[in-house]
Amino acid sequence: MNAEYQQIRVLWPDHLNLPRGKYLPAAVAAGGARHCLTSFALNYDRYMGPVPGAGFLEGMPDLNCDFSLDDVRPGWEEGVGVVVGDVSFEGAPIPFAPREVLRRAVAAWEDLGYTPKVGFEFEAYLMQPGDGGGWVPYPAPGSFVYGTGHFSDPSGVARAIVARARECGFRLESVNAEYDESQFEFTLVYDDVVAAADEAFLFKTMAREIAAERGLLLTFLPKPIANRGGNGLHVNLSFVDRSGGFALVDPSGADGLSTVARQCIAGQLAYLRPMTALCCPTVNSYKRLAPAQLCGYWQNWGHDHRCTTVRVNPERGPSTRLENRLADPAASPHVAAAAVLVASRLGVTGELECPAPETLDGLENVSCEVHVPGSLTEALDELEGDEAFVAAFGAEAVAQFVAVKRTEWDQFTAHVTDWELDTYLPYL
Repeated sequence: MNAEYQQIRVLWPDHLNLPRGKYLPAAVAAGGARHCLTSFALNYDRYMGPVPGAGFLEGMPDLNCDFSLDDVRPGWEEGVGVVVGDVSFEGAPIPFAPREVLRRAVAAWEDLGYTPKVGFEFEAYLMQPGDGGGWVPYPAPGSFVYGTGHFSDPSGVARAIVARARECGFRLESVNAEYDESQFEFTLVYDDVVAAADEAFLFKTMAREIAAERGLLLTFLPKPIANRGGNGLHVNLSFVDRSGGFALVDPSGADGLSTVARQCIAGQLAYLRPMTALCCPTVNSYKRLAPAQLCGYWQNWGHDHRCTTVRVNPERGPSTRLENRLADPAASPHVAAAAVLVASRLGVTGELECPAPETLDGLENVSCEVHVPGSLTEALDELEGDEAFVAAFGAEAVAQFVAVKRTEWDQFTAHVTDWELDTYLPYL
């Protein structure tokens, strides 16, 4: 640990993908921190109620958050180091904590003789305060997809994020303007799964705070602007086998893909509907999921095809990967990666047969009929109803997640929206 740190900012990812934590004086940080276990019962609006395992009716006890001083890294605040901690309760890992969920998913693959690797691609919109309140898109009238430089980022906010990321040791593979004005894409390098998810979790926290320092909002909301494209969180997956080989590759195959690769694809498609709630966890998520939106809407895959749920890149060798395009960045990268890993593993252990790749345009014409659920409540039904996926993902994790999200859905359906008032009030 750097002796110059005055404080250690200890963070841990929760079920809402929020960075909960505390600042600890560096001199006493080794003892870790304590937080209320019932944080796992919270909704975004701070409502809490009985949630399995969260201790709401058991006195709201403490959990422990522990870490190694060796893992403390440079933060983005002066004199502050940052670290991702592990949470436990009564000496045992919390089964629904996102890092623990992901560790279990990784361990199950390691038992099969494979080491999974992931890389994350984030999309986000930059917003500024509107004259009448609220947030409006950051003005970048010269922006275009794959844009760089001043016209995509007139005040240099994205460049400031990149500069601070470099100072903090984040490894960005690329940054560019996305399809719509004020939208950006941040791609992080591949790594072992838990390390990559921790990196994504911290990077998102840092990037939002750098924007906030300038009075701006970097939002990862799946569909923040009705008439523009949504924000995705693409999960790129690959494996190394026991011999150090690239498990997705078979040079003797017609398309260079191995049996493991095909079974992983088959699993991701077979469990598309039950995994959707975990990868797309908000009411707003289902405004993004629609045909012809270049997201994981259809139960299909393709070679270098951006209109499919699972896209296989054209390179073969160490760069071969399965890009799952279902998740949005409201999801925890830990949970989204775990869901993709679990579905893939079920494809391998079940020796599922991979369907033919998509060869139609994927916009107006697709070669399948199955697609993702149409709402959060429908997605929760699909998740709870799939016994095989629940058992593989973790029944306690699913129960905690569903309990919180059912409350979120109930709050949404009870809310009277501006659209209802604008549409009905003058006539009824």
